Amino acid sequence: MKYAEQMLREDALQDKVIVVTGGGSGLGKSMTRYFLQLGAKVAITSRNLEKLEGTASELSDETGGTCFAVACDVRNINEVESMHAQVVEKLGAIDVLVNNAAGNFIAPTERLSSNAFDTILDIVLKGTKNCTLTFGKHWIKTKQKNTNVLNVVTTYAYTGSGYVVPSACAKAGVLAMTRSLAVEWAKYSMRFNAVAPGPFPTKGAWDRLLPGPLKKKFDPKKRIPLARVGEHQELANLAAYMVSDFGAYLNGEVITLDGGEWLKGAGQFNNLEQVSKTMWDVLEMAIRKKK
Repeated sequence: MKYAEQMLREDALQDKVIVVTGGGSGLGKSMTRYFLQLGAKVAITSRNLEKLEGTASELSDETGGTCFAVACDVRNINEVESMHAQVVEKLGAIDVLVNNAAGNFIAPTERLSSNAFDTILDIVLKGTKNCTLTFGKHWIKTKQKNTNVLNVVTTYAYTGSGYVVPSACAKAGVLAMTRSLAVEWAKYSMRFNAVAPGPFPTKGAWDRLLPGPLKKKFDPKKRIPLARVGEHQELANLAAYMVSDFGAYLNGEVITLDGGEWLKGAGQFNNLEQVSKTMWDVLEMAIRKKK
């Protein structure tokens, strides 16, 4: 099947400048790779500069494109503003922001401290707000046209889900921001959309979320009508279309790419009700060891 092949023509993002938060690994890295292959210049950000620079070097060599690494903690508005200024100086006016930086805990909510809850809210909701305001205000001030923001959310942003309550709250806020600004800032020639991926496993993230026996017991393929997980290129294809000029009439939408998972059972992690208290103790220890 061709679902893992590249979808758009090679110049679909030619000379676009794109910033991808959380771009050093996982889905952020996969999207960045495809953006570069389509002719964009891409800046990737996260807190780990060493990892970012390794990814930027790898993708630049692989694609022949320009990938610029900038360390930034999206929770800190001063760092976001500094990152924005560095990218503009290095690559020129920015056309697209992809808010992909995220964090998550899988745990019974009563086991979470207030600080743990805040950590997820700060990365996902506050971080998206910081980047969106910084980029959006600059676009308004400079009267730059044809800009857009793509927010990476989740299916439980609109259904809710047990055991990932901080993430569900934060992603729901991001989705509300997406739809609100799609209307309010359209007059400035900005588009706002979101993509809600289902399971697209990456070793690091999925090992942290579903360590040890949990991964086997709750194999996501069992919940998905298409009986498979997503290929990273499938999400990259969709993201590239949404931020490209081919998606110029797409505004205020969230597109779900999950093989029908949420329709089969809303609340992606609700089935964790089956996990015993003893197993949660074991899993909590395993998660702490991976930090």
